[in-house]
Amino acid sequence: MSLKVYNSLTRQKEVFTPIHPPYVGMYVCGPTVSGESHLGHARPFITFDVLFRYLLNLGYQVRYVRNITDAGHFEEEGREAEDKISSKATLEKLEPMELVHKYTRLYQWAMEQFNNLSPSIEPTATGHIVEQIEMIKTILADGYAYEVNGSVYFDVEKYHQVFSQKGQPYGILSGRILEDQLESTRALDHQDEKRNKSDFALWKKAPPEHIMRWQSPWGEGFPGWHIECSAMSSKYLGKEFDIHGGGMDLQFPHHECEIAQSTVCNHVMPARYWLHNNMITINGKKMGKSYNNVIKLTELFSGNHPLLSQPYSPQTIRFFILQSHYRGTLDFSNEALQASEKALKRLWEAYQWLMKKEPIEPTGLADENLNQSIRTLVAEMEEFMNDDLNTAKVLANLFELTSHINSVKDGHLPAGAIGLDTFQLLQQHMKRFVEDIFGLQGEHTANNGKLDGVLQLLIEIRKAAKSKKDFVTSDKIRQELAQLGVLLKDEKDGGVSYQFE
Repeated sequence: MSLKVYNSLTRQKEVFTPIHPPYVGMYVCGPTVSGESHLGHARPFITFDVLFRYLLNLGYQVRYVRNITDAGHFEEEGREAEDKISSKATLEKLEPMELVHKYTRLYQWAMEQFNNLSPSIEPTATGHIVEQIEMIKTILADGYAYEVNGSVYFDVEKYHQVFSQKGQPYGILSGRILEDQLESTRALDHQDEKRNKSDFALWKKAPPEHIMRWQSPWGEGFPGWHIECSAMSSKYLGKEFDIHGGGMDLQFPHHECEIAQSTVCNHVMPARYWLHNNMITINGKKMGKSYNNVIKLTELFSGNHPLLSQPYSPQTIRFFILQSHYRGTLDFSNEALQASEKALKRLWEAYQWLMKKEPIEPTGLADENLNQSIRTLVAEMEEFMNDDLNTAKVLANLFELTSHINSVKDGHLPAGAIGLDTFQLLQQHMKRFVEDIFGLQGEHTANNGKLDGVLQLLIEIRKAAKSKKDFVTSDKIRQELAQLGVLLKDEKDGGVSYQFE
């Protein structure tokens, strides 16, 4: 069975066929680094990390581009557009690039905690001002943009009139009808220089108080929000690439505007497959600053938020997100996260036991029904992943396999109940899905780098105590660690090793 994905552009599942197999180009809209990432942001980055991992696992060579938005004029429905970076920098009394560096590092740290693979390229908007200006010049030359008082706007109505005849109207991705948008869009301040209310900024003239500004053919200013993704995706993936991903909230206006400006500039639809994950909600409402229900990732990991009853590990969050299909809604609750924590622990303990266990040679004790069940469950997992990345169904099968593993582990079935070939198949595919594709880790695995550092520090303190003949402290460290299940061993060469009981 071939991989099928739900293409938001055609509103149906389609067989994934790369433009230039075995190469795959994938662009995913990254964070706006004007503040800390929150739980809602975690969903797209974990979702597309799993897609990245699965494509690699299928043997594709993937160039995964995920941008950092560190400049730009942001347009949101019903609100006056703003440059969030400059606004937040002023609020925090930081230079814009100081603010950007702070929150970019924090975001990348969070991605590491989730065990997300690094993208192939992580370009920034400020690093590609030249490319954005060149695209704007091309769009102007083709007559689909106009300049007013040092600002440049995309002419949406002209684009719609011309490209509707080619079967590609403005609204093709989101399903919105431009005429309805024009009737319902309320006028905002400072929009009198636009020809039409639906037009969007490609470049904005910088007022005197604006901090971030660059020279352009139209004077000093800064880029619009949408143009950065068109410029960076085409630079690193070409005019037409395979997959464009992001949250469902980006379909309009961001991705709709990307399609329009990229098509004008490059004469082709930028991506073949558009994938969008659904939102994480709290009591049915989207998580966002406007709803005052944002839980930052640092708050989530520390438990320091009024909506949280306890801290939750990054792996628990990852597991929680994978329990639902990426296009389905996912509602936050402490009960759901606590259930995820327990379920992950159960899965990981069974998985660890399985991977350490040597298969038993055939003894005539093999249970054929059990072996057939395992083979069926394993085969279904690939079918589920190929059916638009149905991680929820894969996890359900992983837990059925966990029950079989525990039956042998706990002695309810003889060790030879799982035949040799089936046992090896089970090991292979449990590793493939649990670690390689889902990127899951046990809590000890996830934290073993920090734990090793702490143990090495205690070993050095003990070594220093012994050199001073402070055997009370030295023995106390050894004994306390032993009670915690960490056994120290003094080696002949003077070194110290340790193992877990």
